[in-house]
Amino acid sequence: MTYVVNEACIKCKYMDCVEVCPVDCFYEGENMLVIHPDECIDCGVCEPECPAEAIVPDSESDAEKWVEINRQYASQWPNITRKKDAPADADAWKGVPDKFTKFFKP
Repeated sequence: MTYVVNEACIKCKYMDCVEVCPVDCFYEGENMLVIHPDECIDCGVCEPECPAEAIVPDSESDAEKWVEINRQYASQWPNITRKKDAPADADAWKGVPDKFTKFFKP
């Protein structure tokens, strides 16, 4: 099992998860984070830290596509090991549905 970031992170990009990750497996894109599934040690400490509830185990029903998306972009985006400020309008985007098709930027 591994953990992945899903579309709930898009435009929210809270980074509380980055601070607690013991293996630094988060990668930062323009408007979301991803977890490298091959680096994640399945500890789960990041999941409860995400205010947007964007981190899920790969065993969830819709997580399969997110494993591949996380893997693809973790290999392209820079690694992030320290928390940065969330976007100023992050709270306004929290809970907005269908953000991947509308707002995802690789």
